[in-house]
Amino acid sequence: MGRAAAVRFMGLYVPVIAAFLLVFLRPSRKRTFPAALLGFVWTLPSLLAVQLLNLHFGWWRFNALGGLFRGMPVDLYLGWGVLWGILPILSFDQTGIAWVSAAFFGIDLILMPACSPVVALSHRWLIGEFVALGLVLVPAQLFARWTINDTHVKARAVLHILAAGGVFLFLIPEVVFAVRPGHKWDALLFEPAWLRSLELQAIALLGVAGVSAVQEFAQRGNGTPIPYDPPKQLVVSGLYRYISNPMQLSCALVMTAWGCVLRNPWVAAAGIMSFLYSLGLAAWDEGEDMRVRFGKPWEEYRNNVKAWRPRLTPWHAPDRPLARLYVAETCGPCSEVRRWFESHGAVLLHVVAAEDHPTRDLQRITYDPMDGTDVDEGVGAFARGLEHINLGWAFAGACLRLPGIKQLVQILLDGSGLGPRSIPRRSRKLPLAAVGPSCAVDTASDDQSVDVADRKRRAVTNLPH
Repeated sequence: MGRAAAVRFMGLYVPVIAAFLLVFLRPSRKRTFPAALLGFVWTLPSLLAVQLLNLHFGWWRFNALGGLFRGMPVDLYLGWGVLWGILPILSFDQTGIAWVSAAFFGIDLILMPACSPVVALSHRWLIGEFVALGLVLVPAQLFARWTINDTHVKARAVLHILAAGGVFLFLIPEVVFAVRPGHKWDALLFEPAWLRSLELQAIALLGVAGVSAVQEFAQRGNGTPIPYDPPKQLVVSGLYRYISNPMQLSCALVMTAWGCVLRNPWVAAAGIMSFLYSLGLAAWDEGEDMRVRFGKPWEEYRNNVKAWRPRLTPWHAPDRPLARLYVAETCGPCSEVRRWFESHGAVLLHVVAAEDHPTRDLQRITYDPMDGTDVDEGVGAFARGLEHINLGWAFAGACLRLPGIKQLVQILLDGSGLGPRSIPRRSRKLPLAAVGPSCAVDTASDDQSVDVADRKRRAVTNLPH
């Protein structure tokens, strides 16, 4: 075996064997290995992105024949992924991430020159090394560590979205292009600008449901889409009021549409296969798991909300309290918002005067889901209210609540004079239990109260069946 072959052989099998030994010989926490796999998944598209940057900037060059993926040996690519995605978590999960990054940077300082002649380094290779640390190693380790410790659920949700997008929209097409050389990104790059823009916007819209579903899992369920890191409570809000499988439906549609845009039937086939998988094995496994974890509430939900056929009107568990949207009476624009919701037939929602909030003075329109999870304010509260009208408005609300979009719209509204203002509470209140059954709200807490006249005049209580 020549030196080049030995470098490629050891570059793959040494990290893989080390990972297997650590899995079987070193005691670890229950979530350690699945979290390490998440780190590995992150490395696959991010390492490929680093290689594309390397092809442009020339930090290093691979002198190899056969088994290349975008000019990089596949064995070194996979070995690098195991080395940076799996080994740090299996070996140093209790060590500070700064020390782990420094340690693996030091390892690379030794290994990269040692991989000669397969790897030829330029005088700027350390720049590429730091880029790789920032795009690959550090995010992969944060992703895995947060999963092990069950912390930073919203940040983990963002990393799940980025990882899924990297795999489905970038890595899978690149693999298809590698095994079928006649297929390239040219179908997208050489289209008229207006058509390319229209197609990308359509794909982005198809992806909204999936992104919103992950966001809903994090915000309302305190979990992620991964089976070993699921939501702690049943999520039946957002688009889940209308369809029980928005994430998988979105994934299948995006992949199929992406294949059509790239004029590549193999990429489109990946979307069709994901649909068939979701319809068969995934649906059976998920159904059994959900029945075990949530029992009768899950069965009632699935009896009313289908997996692939969305409802037009929202569904709400009859034993759960209705959400509340607090809108100020003493604010002119806020009153218009209130009348708008009432005129559009919002259901399963109480629109209550902000002056009658039971515990504090409000500064923005506020949406309280009444399930113990976080409230939404401002643009987020308005978007939440939209999910109580119909499927079309719920989708618009999901778009409005996307990370970045919500903050941008809020900044624009604040700059237009619609920013926060203090709404003092009224002193005259009556416990909800005294209002009577006509208002159809939860009365479990004695400290929750609203103004009676206001409630009878303005609360939205239409309950569809």
